[in-house]
Amino acid sequence: MPNVSLPVPLFLAAGGLCLLSGYLVGVVAGPDAPQRTIGVVSSYDRGSGRLCLTGEDVAEQEGADDEGALCGLLRRSLSSPVPSAGDSFRFVWVRGEDPPEGSSGEPVAGALIYGDVVD
Repeated sequence: MPNVSLPVPLFLAAGGLCLLSGYLVGVVAGPDAPQRTIGVVSSYDRGSGRLCLTGEDVAEQEGADDEGALCGLLRRSLSSPVPSAGDSFRFVWVRGEDPPEGSSGEPVAGALIYGDVVD
């Protein structure tokens, strides 16, 4: 029986097609990336790190309250400016874990807010 082999360009084209199809399946069926949203800072408490945001895009978020505000614990880099009321704030909201029963002190917010003040 003779030895049959594929030509190199055909082999490379088939490999490229497999990679491309895998990428497309990953993009279509893969998880959604977190969406960065811009809101307006309504309040920020430096002591507790609690940040409250308002705005049209904020009111559409899953964790927003009845008044359209989203509150949570702010997580930011040390070099980023401290937010103050009225600042535009680009953020990603992540649902946090609820505090364990019997924990002392005020319950923490059920959300973490990662973001930075927008110039």
